[in-house]
Amino acid sequence: METFADYILSEKGWIKKMEIMHYLKKKTGIFFDKSVVFKTFLAKLFLDTADLDLDKNVVITACLLCNCKKSNDAQDFNKIRSYAKDGAEYLSELGFSDRFCKICEEVNRYSGSTPRESESDILELVDQFGGMLLDRPERIGFKVDEALVLLEYRNLKDKDNRYLEQFKDFVNQMQEVLV
Repeated sequence: METFADYILSEKGWIKKMEIMHYLKKKTGIFFDKSVVFKTFLAKLFLDTADLDLDKNVVITACLLCNCKKSNDAQDFNKIRSYAKDGAEYLSELGFSDRFCKICEEVNRYSGSTPRESESDILELVDQFGGMLLDRPERIGFKVDEALVLLEYRNLKDKDNRYLEQFKDFVNQMQEVLV
């Protein structure tokens, strides 16, 4: 019997994956909004330009699902600290492998999981950087250069993210293309 995990991982088109996510949200109420779409697109662009030995399908699927138990309440710090772990447990129930669930859980560092999966470092970068670019109710989005500085010197200060330098190069290249 095919699981939801088998179903979405067998779909190779990221647009089709987003359609699947749309219906999953309607059926289950998981977190899936424009920020997830934006961050997934950012991850896709990064993966398409960087020469990384990673399964792009796994990263894109994890990017779509890693925030599935995120709350809209930015003031509930307990929920902020636990949503990735809660999401990983939920994804396990949907048939995803332990490794896939670990990748999603490591979108942030609250669980303390070590060693970190390589794919998790990509999720961390696009989640944090993408989140800073977007407007929120309490603030407007940061400019790209400000977000890069905050990512490196505040959010990831004293943290080892193996793709940070490549990601910074990618962002700078994208800015040159857009200018």
